[in-house]
Amino acid sequence: MFSAMGEVLTSENLIFLLKGAGLSLAMAVLSLLIGLVLGTLGASAKISKNRILRCIGNVYVEIIRGTPMMVQLLIMSLVIFASSRNYTMIGILALGINSGAYVSEIVRSGLMSVDPGQMEAGRSLGMNYFTTMRFIVIPQAIKNILPALGNEFITLLKDTSLITVIGGKEMTYAAKAVIAKTYQGLFPLFGIALMYLLLVMLFSKLLGVLERRLRQSDRR
Repeated sequence: MFSAMGEVLTSENLIFLLKGAGLSLAMAVLSLLIGLVLGTLGASAKISKNRILRCIGNVYVEIIRGTPMMVQLLIMSLVIFASSRNYTMIGILALGINSGAYVSEIVRSGLMSVDPGQMEAGRSLGMNYFTTMRFIVIPQAIKNILPALGNEFITLLKDTSLITVIGGKEMTYAAKAVIAKTYQGLFPLFGIALMYLLLVMLFSKLLGVLERRLRQSDRR
């Protein structure tokens, strides 16, 4: 057992796994950025007075949230981008589109949580709709949105492991490469499980600190 552990835990393999962890983090960040853009657009469409925009927003959210992430990844890699071999970017895009549906609901609920009187107050001061949203409504909504976005990032970080199914390079891909090289599955898999756990615990701790500070600022 110890000889197998020594075979796996070489400096070369550890560096390879750490690079995979860095790739997973980068992919989660990029996916969340895509999700933020799509989610903001989706939330704007869902609260719009335009019936067509509301319909588009609702269809997007319902389809994405109603189908498995794995199926979406396979459709993106084998159908929509079948001619591409950049599986990592395809995976990021798929995760971003999936995240956008959830972020849309986060943003919408954050905007709806702001007292409607804030919008009326801004309009009574002569501001137009977009100026009122930018300077009055959105800054207040951000406090309600940030904790939920933190949880979405943690979910995305774990979901990056699915990208290995289509050939994307991330932490699980690195573990599979180490397994193929050493013919040892136990330590690489438990190793990345520990790395995922530590990263999730770290970001959960940071999220808790953020939530406490937001609550303290509300009291002031």
